[in-house]
Amino acid sequence: MFTLAEVASLNDIQPTYRILKPWWDVFMDYLAVVMLMVAIFAGTMQLTKDQVVCLPVLPAPVNSKAHATPGNADITTNIPKTESATDQDQDGRMTNEISFGASAVTPDIPLRATYPHADSTAPNQEAKKEKKDPTGRKTNLDFQQYVFINQMCYHLALPWYSKYFPYLALIHTIILMVSSNFWFKYPKTCSKVEHFVSILGKCFESPWTTKALSETACEDSEENKQRITGAQTLPKHVSTSSDEGSPSASTPMINKTGFKFSAEKPVIEVPSMTILDKKDGEQAKALFEKVRKFRAHVEDSDLIYKLYVVQTVIKTAKFIFILCYTANFVNAISFEHVCKPKVEHLTGYEVFECTHNMAYMLKKLLISYISIICVYGFICLYTLFWLFRIPLKEYSFEKVREESSFSDIPDVKNDFAFLLHMVDQYDQLYSKRFGVFLSEVSENKLREISLNHEWTFEKLRQHVSRNAQDKQELHLFMLSGVPDAVFDLTDLDVLKLELIPEAKLPAKISQMTNLQELHLCHCPAKVEQTAFSFLRDHLRCLHVKFTDVAEIPAWVYLLKNLRELYLIGNLNSENNKMIGLESLRELRHLKILHVKSNLTKVPSNITDVAPHLTKLVIHNDGTKLLVLNSLKKMMNVAELELQNCELERIPHAIFSLSNLQELDLKSNNIRTIEEIISFQHLKRLTCLKLWHNKIVTIPPSITHVKNLESLYFSNNKLESLPVAVFSLQKLRCLDVSYNNISMIPIEIGLLQNLQHLHITGNKVDVLPKQLFKCVKLRTLNLGQNCITSLPEKIGQLSQLTQLELKGNCLDRLPAQLGQCRLLKKSGLVVEDHLFDTLPLEVKEALNQDINIPFANGI
Repeated sequence: MFTLAEVASLNDIQPTYRILKPWWDVFMDYLAVVMLMVAIFAGTMQLTKDQVVCLPVLPAPVNSKAHATPGNADITTNIPKTESATDQDQDGRMTNEISFGASAVTPDIPLRATYPHADSTAPNQEAKKEKKDPTGRKTNLDFQQYVFINQMCYHLALPWYSKYFPYLALIHTIILMVSSNFWFKYPKTCSKVEHFVSILGKCFESPWTTKALSETACEDSEENKQRITGAQTLPKHVSTSSDEGSPSASTPMINKTGFKFSAEKPVIEVPSMTILDKKDGEQAKALFEKVRKFRAHVEDSDLIYKLYVVQTVIKTAKFIFILCYTANFVNAISFEHVCKPKVEHLTGYEVFECTHNMAYMLKKLLISYISIICVYGFICLYTLFWLFRIPLKEYSFEKVREESSFSDIPDVKNDFAFLLHMVDQYDQLYSKRFGVFLSEVSENKLREISLNHEWTFEKLRQHVSRNAQDKQELHLFMLSGVPDAVFDLTDLDVLKLELIPEAKLPAKISQMTNLQELHLCHCPAKVEQTAFSFLRDHLRCLHVKFTDVAEIPAWVYLLKNLRELYLIGNLNSENNKMIGLESLRELRHLKILHVKSNLTKVPSNITDVAPHLTKLVIHNDGTKLLVLNSLKKMMNVAELELQNCELERIPHAIFSLSNLQELDLKSNNIRTIEEIISFQHLKRLTCLKLWHNKIVTIPPSITHVKNLESLYFSNNKLESLPVAVFSLQKLRCLDVSYNNISMIPIEIGLLQNLQHLHITGNKVDVLPKQLFKCVKLRTLNLGQNCITSLPEKIGQLSQLTQLELKGNCLDRLPAQLGQCRLLKKSGLVVEDHLFDTLPLEVKEALNQDINIPFANGI
């Protein structure tokens, strides 16, 4: 047999779920427990005491003797168990008087009435005198027959409801209990409810909730009274305002929660409104993220709401069903019953009169059960009325927005809204505190406080470094915002902000008088008006890295004193039909524009800065640059770079740039450069970079570009160098590394101004003697070739500072390297074993900072 506690456990829920139990659910739970107790009590009484007692209905008397002595015709039914007397029947025989005790029953002996006899002994006569005359009517039934009849009539005469009422009541109650809490147990809703309750409890207890609500403009009068009462025992200098300064040693601080609730006496603590400790701040930030993810997950469906409605409808239908069929059986429970078991052949009687000893008790319990179920049903009807009276799948924080400073708390819907409506039935303070963690303003404020607490001036000063240009630089990466202490670094030259989505530049930036370069990497910074005025007048270089062109802050296009602008990101809008770059007309002093994107055409907006732009760099990601007509308008451009643009020929628009001095067409698909003759019209062109292409030959017409000083053809497919290249008398740098060149023409000696020669990664095996006539050579890279010997004339290159020979077939180095006075060991790239072949004096000279020439050579 199960216990009451085991059955009641069906109605148990986790204590934390109580906040989701409105008063009607709690009341119905108590009613369910009362119904359970009624059912178990009735069942226990029925199992232990329920029985039926039956007597046969005797036929009418047929003899006068029986009428003459009606009192002696009935059986004596109340005979003591331990008393026995011996009498003589009418035929002179003796018989024993039967006792109803369990040990004295003799089924084979018929039950008889005892009569006085004339021949009895004296003791028997005295006993008979003491004994009263028996009463009742003789039935001729023994004990076993009575037991049999009682059991037969219990099943035949009693209504079925009298026998099974306790079990039906128990089953109905268990169904109602399960229905009441099914939404807490169902797997698809249980996890959401558990997660919601967990988050809600943490939000309620979070110190940030107390701090945020204490800064609101409006407070309830009752809360103000409690705050005043609680603050009477605190020092007078304690303030609840968010504007108070750093806490002193005597200022009370809040460790966990701002408000502490007690069942005996509420104690209200006044929180310190300066900063949260690091642990509380991290927990609050984690709560914001949990609330955001939970909202996105729960607002997608209304399963919890539907399940609660369904279980309420089931309970209401169950109530109507129980009430309908139970009311009909109240009058069927009675004390007396007539039984006709059809066992006349076993007992000799056809009709029996029976009594049900539990009838009155069961009837009272049934009436009580009906009364309770009626109350339960009315509460179910009220619940249905509440469910459909207002739209529970929508929840508005309008009241919270009015009472607090967080006007951006959004309204919620679906299951999220329904859970908040349920919480409001428990205590509306939960929703008010929960709303703090739905506000972006609140989250940003928390981040700002935590950020400033963590990134102090001293810590930021430690992160300042010197860059390659010897400028003081600070790089902030993946922070929640820009710390206020940054703007106290007044001597900072370069500020890099990367992956800071909520970056704000306040008016304090005007203190940074040395700031001239700003980097915004995936950081759509917002600026105040005063800050913008400062940046407009002082900022000279701006780097903006973005994913979408919309991330470029609008104020960037208004920096009138900007000199350099670097844009890295996707400038094309949908389907590449247009470029989302806004007008650059206000950038009146822009000199350098660097665009790294996926352009299919040169942005027409660039023409806005054409009159004063001197350098244009376009780095594509492999997207083919098709339209370059806008380049013709860039008349003042001196440097042009078109890298990785999938160009197959030199664009004709370039030949119109009369002021062009340097052209870089790196990493394209250029195979032929027959158009190079057109460069003769570009009188100022001094540097031509056609590296990392697929050029096979250099046309002889290159000799017409007489002003070239630097020529880069590395990483192409050249097999030879034409003589025309060596007619460029002004050439100072020639780079033909990583081609298939097998021979250096002797005409190389004509390049008397050559300072840098790069032939690394070719197939050269012999160095012509004319090479060493280029006495101005400072860099000579001959690595990864097939050179077998280095001529002794290498010593003629007195200005040589870098010599690369690694990866050749050399077996020794000439001692004349010692004559290269400016060559140091750090500038000599060669295998160690070759370096060891040099004389000791040469090695010592190379190891010195300044080589001393040896007299008479070595």
